[in-house]
Amino acid sequence: MFEKTGIPSKEMVMEKFPSQDRINKGPVAIVECYREIPCNPCETACRFNAIRVGEDINNIPQINFDKCTGCAICLSKCPGLAIMIADGSKSEDTVEIKIPYEFLPLPGEGQVVKGLDREGKHITDVKVLKVTNPKSFDRTPVITIEVDRKFLYEIRNIRVEV
Repeated sequence: MFEKTGIPSKEMVMEKFPSQDRINKGPVAIVECYREIPCNPCETACRFNAIRVGEDINNIPQINFDKCTGCAICLSKCPGLAIMIADGSKSEDTVEIKIPYEFLPLPGEGQVVKGLDREGKHITDVKVLKVTNPKSFDRTPVITIEVDRKFLYEIRNIRVEV
């Protein structure tokens, strides 16, 4: 299916995620790169050496979840919008997810928006907790949303209804 649609299977997605224990410790990056392409801004941006591409910039990035602080700098630098941050430390019922968002209009803090899966299908409504858009993020706003834990592995984007 991935070869035809570009949509990863559940198994492919699960291979990219850290353990629930790590997610529950605090924010951590999830790098959803599935193809070898010439790219390494995530490695360059990571101040903690948690992401490694290596000598060949075609390599798929590898992440050391123990070194990752979830700072989201890599997320804002990824030209493929392939990185998100998950934080399960604040609630037993929900997780906070940070996603890159390059659409208009930007949502507002406190707004309820449509949570989408990797196919762009609505799966649940989510609350926007924060919108971060500094110049250092190179025109890639980062949206923090609160998501029911049962959608942790499915949620990937949002849609703002106008």
